Amino acid sequence: MNRTFSLLFHVLKHKPQPDQTVPIYMRLTVDGRRAEVSTGRYVDPNKWEAKLQKATGKTDDIRSLNDYLKTLEQQVYDAHQQLMIAGKTITAETLKNKFAGVDDRPRMLIPIIQQHNDNIKALIGSGYSRPTWVKYNTTQTHILDFLKVDVNTNAKYIKNLKKIIQECVAKNWLDKNPFLDYKLKAKKTEREFLTPAELQALETEVFTVERVVLVRDIFVFSCYTGLSYVDVANLTPDNIALGIDGEKWVFTHRQKTETASRIPLLPPPLEIIVRYARHPKVVHSGRLLPVPSNQKLNAYLKEIAACCGIKKELTFHMARHTFATTVTLTNGVPMETVSKMLGHTKLKTTQIYSKIVDSKVSNDMRQLRTKYAGKLEVVKGKEATGG
Repeated sequence: MNRTFSLLFHVLKHKPQPDQTVPIYMRLTVDGRRAEVSTGRYVDPNKWEAKLQKATGKTDDIRSLNDYLKTLEQQVYDAHQQLMIAGKTITAETLKNKFAGVDDRPRMLIPIIQQHNDNIKALIGSGYSRPTWVKYNTTQTHILDFLKVDVNTNAKYIKNLKKIIQECVAKNWLDKNPFLDYKLKAKKTEREFLTPAELQALETEVFTVERVVLVRDIFVFSCYTGLSYVDVANLTPDNIALGIDGEKWVFTHRQKTETASRIPLLPPPLEIIVRYARHPKVVHSGRLLPVPSNQKLNAYLKEIAACCGIKKELTFHMARHTFATTVTLTNGVPMETVSKMLGHTKLKTTQIYSKIVDSKVSNDMRQLRTKYAGKLEVVKGKEATGG
């Protein structure tokens, strides 16, 4: 494939040196794309002829400068010829690297962006404006921030993007799915939850500020129902009805998965429902509880954790984990039952809590160990007496 190629010498008048000379650059252009290369030489701007692309004058310094530029020009053409003979793809960047003696190497995104932005910054006032450089520099900052995001968070959003791309392929907007051989990578994380002691400390702590009390109560309600923030906020009195056992249950659908969730109400959440039945926000909104915004809840939870001596970073979602572990699994509720109450579509999702409840396994086996130890003593006693 034939590619257009041109070389241009030009000066950066907006970057004068202390002696008022300006730098000379080479602009390599291949198929309309440019790469800038510093010549390492400077010239009096009044002695530079832009059309001729050389300095004017008859002094030895001027002749030496022009000869040097001619040498550089020949080296660029030699590099271009070498790339053609080698059958390499010729771009402004590959030509620049060949001229500079830089070997081919895997291209990394951030260095490419950095070089691109440096080139634009060097040409501010000569083809580019400062706002243009700021725009690309801001892009680099956002990409760097993205790369610092937790791998699981990245995986979650890439999964969403993957679904959109699949729809584009299905509608023939894309010829090929770029995610075809891509596998999402995520690392296993431990789900933080409140221990029985921490949950009790939170329930029994006396707060004098009404809004803090409200946040604590909404959080405790979730600890004993396993409902997420949005599901608690959407509850109405119609979601409370008598279950198969004649006791009050929550009948709802999880907004996230649209799966049915049926949860028998324990005494703590029942008491909270009664406590706020006449709250103005409940009366006027028709909701079951006066739930503040998620932002306010999480902000106050940090204050609540400090007051209760809880060292963990308390977030509202931790209440759901606490229900799955401390309130249910640790107390012997079967995993299948917990999964149904949490509204999980797969039992595998609930099994992430299995390692967390090793303490339950330990306690159960301790009792069994004691039982067998007792039997062993009885057997030894009989052997000793010949019975």
